[in-house]
Amino acid sequence: MSDAAPSRLRIAIVGCGRAGAVLGAAWHRAGHRITAVTARSDTSRLRAEALLPGTPILDESDVGADADLVLVAVPDRVLPEVVERLTSMGTIRAGQFVVHPAGRYGLEVLEPAARAGAVPLALHPALPLTGTSMDLDRLAGSVFGVTAPDGMRTVAEALVVELGAEPVWIPERARNGYHAALTFAANYAMTLVNESVDLLADAGAEAPARILGPLVRASVETALERGDKGQTGPITRGDGSTVASHLEWLSDQAPLAAQAYRSLGKLTVDRLLAAGVIDTHQASDVLHALEGAAGDRL
Repeated sequence: MSDAAPSRLRIAIVGCGRAGAVLGAAWHRAGHRITAVTARSDTSRLRAEALLPGTPILDESDVGADADLVLVAVPDRVLPEVVERLTSMGTIRAGQFVVHPAGRYGLEVLEPAARAGAVPLALHPALPLTGTSMDLDRLAGSVFGVTAPDGMRTVAEALVVELGAEPVWIPERARNGYHAALTFAANYAMTLVNESVDLLADAGAEAPARILGPLVRASVETALERGDKGQTGPITRGDGSTVASHLEWLSDQAPLAAQAYRSLGKLTVDRLLAAGVIDTHQASDVLHALEGAAGDRL
């Protein structure tokens, strides 16, 4: 197997969900040929028709027959068993590349395929995908977390670069921490924003999304540019009184949000203290408010 990606690959896709369909369409646009896909649900079939028109929809046992690369894009919870099944039925075989886009897993989950002689690659797009053509342009400038065997890093990175994306190397041992960090940043950030929209509406504010949009975007940019030194708000001022009043209102209006506020407040205190943004006296005042009577009623 060459250590440089072939100029043109025949690619089969197992699982025409958001990641599978979008990556397939992106590789097709880069010059590869999508030979076949699997699509069990009506939604998956419609997605295949929209993003991969004319591509045969086949069973798992037949989908990889003409493929140089098999993309296994199924939910994380079933990926191990699907890889095992595809290998045992011969869909994945010696001489093929086998790729998954799951953030959680590295190469270990592809071990059955590797034992059969396939070359395992883990290519995770660090981007929320919608499963529509809109994602194709969004891939350009995005980042992929890449894990590959010794000697195959160039292949893995080439498959990413030709999508216009940037490959970032993630060692096998770091995959779980990598994915936990991305989940913490992306998924929980969305939860926080959506909860804040609801809280603003409950407080009687008009156009909550319009209020939050500039604030959230600026906060993310500042965090990425300045780290903890860019933090603002009551905790940076050691303002325990304001924190206590927030918790009092949240405890009545949204108890689960109050719990999250308190936990994230403690994490913020810890980070700001370590960064020298606040001193021990300020930290003590805020922690007292976070652990005070308002929080105890949660």
